[in-house]
Parts: sequence; structure tokens; C-alpha cells
Amino acid sequence: MTTQAVSAQLMLSDGSSVNMLSTLTDGTEGEVQTSAVVSAGGGVSAQSIGTFAEGKAITQIIQPFTASTKICYAYISRRGEILKVLPIASGVIATKPYPCNVVLQAGDTIRALTLASNTARACAYSVVTASGVNAIFSVTPTGAATNELTHILTGQSIGSSLQGQRIVSHFCNSTDGAKYRGGSVLVLNDRGLPVGSALAQSQTSLQVMPSNFGTCGIGLNFEAVCITTS
Repeated sequence: MTTQAVSAQLMLSDGSSVNMLSTLTDGTEGEVQTSAVVSAGGGVSAQSIGTFAEGKAITQIIQPFTASTKICYAYISRRGEILKVLPIASGVIATKPYPCNVVLQAGDTIRALTLASNTARACAYSVVTASGVNAIFSVTPTGAATNELTHILTGQSIGSSLQGQRIVSHFCNSTDGAKYRGGSVLVLNDRGLPVGSALAQSQTSLQVMPSNFGTCGIGLNFEAVCITTS
């Protein structure tokens, strides 16, 4: 199995900066811990972010979570749930800082998924709702089809996961957008009509950033899909 390093640089509420650096197995979600390499800006033992900075807040993400080839998604996990979706990028592109406001608790971890090829077809759709719920939905399309994205933790549809909530911010990470109808992940209502969309951004070309355009409310039988031409 192939591996690659995932790194990030975070600012904390006490004015300190911490480097995150871990080597993950491609295709398997893993934890990104604090760097144990002094020269990389860490200078601490490798440990979970909640252990290292309990009670402190992440105030800025100076460098987004970055892998040399491809990172599919990253998030802060609390008690097995997605607390906050995180910005991602490829190591070959320029990035910019990103604001954040998360007070850390013991047990909090940062999770990420890397892929061995930057042309891998995996698609990840990260959303934040008006009530503060964060969620990630994913699928790996094959051929020309309507491909439904499901929650990375529960396997449920977007309608089952977020019924009655409204998405206020979202982003889609995919290098496959040229094959998507509309170039986007589409949110379909219970009649199969598009009511929301998120442009597929390729993290090998630019830093994947959230947007409040194309957002929508979610009903029980809604689906998030990417309709591929091949």
C-alpha cells in the first residue's frame, strides 16, 4: 500500500502555532497528529490535537490540510462525529490562510483521507448547516451514471442525514468535474429536481474553499448526486 504525508499549520488562541504532520495510508482514513519533528515547526511529541491543545481554540488555519498527491477530505472528529469540516489542498499549489473558531476538548482528533492518484475519481461534498451541523458525503463514480453521495460515517443519504436543515456553506472536491453535468454536485429534491449545487473544485488546481452560493434546504427524500457523462 502507498502512503503520503499530510500536513497543516494551525494558530491557537494562546498565540502559539502548531504544525500537524502524519503519514497516512492511501485509501484509508487516518488521524493527523501534531508533528514530532522540531525542524518542521512542531517540536512536540506526536499526539492528537485534543490532547495537545485541550481548552484552547483553533483560531486560524495558516496552511490547509495538504497532501503531496491528493487529499479527499479532512475534518475534526469529536466523540465519533464530524465536528468541523476542514479546508484542503494539494502540496503543489499556493494556499491562503483560513479563519477557524473551534474550542478543543480532550479526545478531539483530526481525520483525513488521502488517495494515491491525483486523477482518482472520488468526490467529497462537505457542508455546514444553519444549525452548525457539519457533514461530508462521498462517492466514487464509475462510467456514465447518476452517482449518489452518502455520509462518510453513516452511509445515509443527505436527506436522511440533514432532514429539516438548511445548508449555508458547502464545497465539493473532485478532479472529475469536467465529466459532471453542470460541473457540480447537485442536490435533488423529492421530485428529482435540482434545488442546490456546489461546483466541483479540483484540489490539484486550487485550494478548495467553501461557498454560500447554490445552498438550499434539505428534505427527507433529497439526494446529493453527481451525474457523470463517462
